[in-house]
Amino acid sequence: MTNPPIILVPGFWLGAWAWDEVAPALRAGGFDVTALTLPGMGSLDDDRSGIGLQDHVDAIVGAVRAAGPPAVLAVHSGTGFAGYAVTDAIPDQLAAMIYVDSGPGKGPMDADQAGDLAFPGLEKLAEDENLEGIGQERLDEFARRAVPVPGGVVRDAIDLTNDARLDVPSTMICTAFSAKEYQDAAKEGYAFLAGLDEIRTLTFVELPTSHWPMWSKPKELTEIIAGIASAAS
Repeated sequence: MTNPPIILVPGFWLGAWAWDEVAPALRAGGFDVTALTLPGMGSLDDDRSGIGLQDHVDAIVGAVRAAGPPAVLAVHSGTGFAGYAVTDAIPDQLAAMIYVDSGPGKGPMDADQAGDLAFPGLEKLAEDENLEGIGQERLDEFARRAVPVPGGVVRDAIDLTNDARLDVPSTMICTAFSAKEYQDAAKEGYAFLAGLDEIRTLTFVELPTSHWPMWSKPKELTEIIAGIASAAS
């Protein structure tokens, strides 16, 4: 059978370049791969003033349809909110859903966010996130190329009404935290995990490493994504 296309969506502050080690490796394995740069995330000069969460959802939906569904959608970090909304919008066009150190978010990430969400800087990032295994050169590139996230994306909420999303085969690749830690966090009411307990087919895969496994363990992440996509074909 033909492998399904794979759509790779980077997390906050990132563009398609974040997948530069994973995307070519997947293509070498026979997959048609699209790495996205979401609206407002192309450069510091982008106009982000009118961009909201729906714009990111629409961009991902467009990429899935352009790739020729059913597709495998992999979202990283904060784009779990947009990713879960995509499963609500086009569940029949997704062969599988992958959350890379992310989760099925519902509601606003932060309704009180004022302005765009700026990159916090490497020092603050090291205080708040797991950077295990990421070299300094990559971290410096991250800081140099980071783009603020449109404030509307962080403040917005999208009503999810299509229960068919609950049957999209989904996988959480747990890297900075274990599967149990994510499950425990969901019980505490974190918005980025609000949909976790309602998904009917959800698998956890543990890959202990940084919050950015595409940089700290790209080979292993590639193998996991390829395995999920192959099984979904």
